[in-house]
Amino acid sequence: MYIYNVTINIENSAHDNWLEWMKNTHIPAMLDTRKFSKALMTKVQIEEEMGGTTYSVQYHTDSKETLEKYYEEDAPKLRSQGKQFEGKFVAFRTELEIICEQ
Repeated sequence: MYIYNVTINIENSAHDNWLEWMKNTHIPAMLDTRKFSKALMTKVQIEEEMGGTTYSVQYHTDSKETLEKYYEEDAPKLRSQGKQFEGKFVAFRTELEIICEQ
């Protein structure tokens, strides 16, 4: 199992619209690719020096190969749909391999 983790800091001025978009549009679209079995969105409990609010979204997938297919087939389109928030957020992405789950 793999987790595709996206950590995002969103400016306060765009926060409410962005959060609504993430919950009702973007995350469902990610799951609609059928490359992820579930998504977990969490709020990072730190106060950022740069301001804004930070979230982590973890998309679970079955393999590195499936994640690579997402990058090739779906990522450009889905990432471009967030253009309305351009300049209002910073994001970084990490890949996590699940070693043990208890």
